[in-house]
Amino acid sequence: MDRAGHTMYLMTSPVLSGAALPQLALADRLRATFATGVTRPLQWRRRQLDRLVLMLRHDAGTLTDAMAADMGKPELEAWLTDVAAVRRDIEGIARHLDGWAAPQAVPVPWPLWPGRAQTVPEPLGAVLVIGPWNYPVRCVVLPLAFALAAGNTAAVKPSELAPATSAVLARLLPAYLDDAAVSVAEGGPDVARSLLEQRWDHVFFTGSGRVGRLVMTAAARHLTPVTLELGGKNPAIVGSPRDVDVVARRLTWGKFLNAGQTCVAPDYALVARAAERPLVEAVVRQLSKFYGDGPGPSPDLARVVNQAHMDRLVGLVRATQGRVVVGGTWDGPSRYFAPTVVADVSWDDPLMQEEIFGPVLPIVTYDDIDDALVELNRRDKPLALYIYSDDDNLVEKVIAGTSSGSVCTNHNAVQLGVPGLPFGGVGASGLGAYHGKAGFDTFSHTKSVLRRPTHGEVPLVYPPYNGFKRWVLRRAL
Repeated sequence: MDRAGHTMYLMTSPVLSGAALPQLALADRLRATFATGVTRPLQWRRRQLDRLVLMLRHDAGTLTDAMAADMGKPELEAWLTDVAAVRRDIEGIARHLDGWAAPQAVPVPWPLWPGRAQTVPEPLGAVLVIGPWNYPVRCVVLPLAFALAAGNTAAVKPSELAPATSAVLARLLPAYLDDAAVSVAEGGPDVARSLLEQRWDHVFFTGSGRVGRLVMTAAARHLTPVTLELGGKNPAIVGSPRDVDVVARRLTWGKFLNAGQTCVAPDYALVARAAERPLVEAVVRQLSKFYGDGPGPSPDLARVVNQAHMDRLVGLVRATQGRVVVGGTWDGPSRYFAPTVVADVSWDDPLMQEEIFGPVLPIVTYDDIDDALVELNRRDKPLALYIYSDDDNLVEKVIAGTSSGSVCTNHNAVQLGVPGLPFGGVGASGLGAYHGKAGFDTFSHTKSVLRRPTHGEVPLVYPPYNGFKRWVLRRAL
């Protein structure tokens, strides 16, 4: 890879430790690389995207093995969500790059003729991407791809809670990419704090709302813009569907994918009372089909990420006033938590007070959808909202009567598979969006440009303002 002009930066390793960060001033180093102009040509940007695609193709097994080591992710699941889907999205970024990066003409009102106006997307500079542990490849590599496509330099900090994946990314990314423009910082909260003390041109964070508030507070000291991809208690509203088995299959898949540790997973099901029993029975049947009978751990079910999260889930299940229909068992040493369904859950149950982020599905019933929507709207706006119903009037009422980052009808989580749909939250579930052009725009500044010649001007707007000028301007404008 051509690194001409960056010899001084290559003397420093791109994989950083927490102790080294304050001395290296990583943001300043990456901003100095940006200042050379190396990242601005579209040819350089395409090269980085092509190299990311190559990494995801050639090192897919290394990445899926690392995710299996971190949280027992099934190989096929990890490949689908964190490798293949990301590779496809990056290929789409490359296809659209010319159009996204091109200036866009804007009409000029006739009093400003002759003149040409346009918007010009320009890169922000040096950006920071802080990734989560639950999708440790996807939520690092995809934002990085958008940052590079927009012409920025970037530092990425993978989650320390997925240490095997973090180590692999720290080795692979500098090997595939221009390591004068891309750096990987490994470590825990101390490294994150050191990074956030520096001045970045944008910070992109995926994780919990609690940490998101800390990130936003730190960024505010430098007036740094942020994108916060958070989460929330995503409801799955179930009316009275004709085919309850289809609903159960899709709901079960989305909820227990990655052991429920997915920001867009249905957090709970809000079910019409008449549909509750058929749905619960159908979900139990689907769990048996997916993962087998009995409490034994299935190789197709990921593990809970660590003991702290295990303890939190155990505490929630022990505290619930609902009825455990299936599951409710766990094994601490292996971090296995059985897929669990809890019926007869009330709005004030412990399971309804925080995002579950694990393989536990509470079932809340409703008699009147209007009352249910009132209860929903008292709570934080979710990252995603799902509606299972064949009644178009119910679907439209829910969409119009609620606010959420995204909506999907008669399925869940699959809205992320539409590249043109921006992905992001609202309120407590996030700030800003990416995917498709929204991702390119997130890491770009849209600069307004008006070009005018020095000739062809009628000097009516300049003083002195006599009666004739007033008469013309009042009628013209």
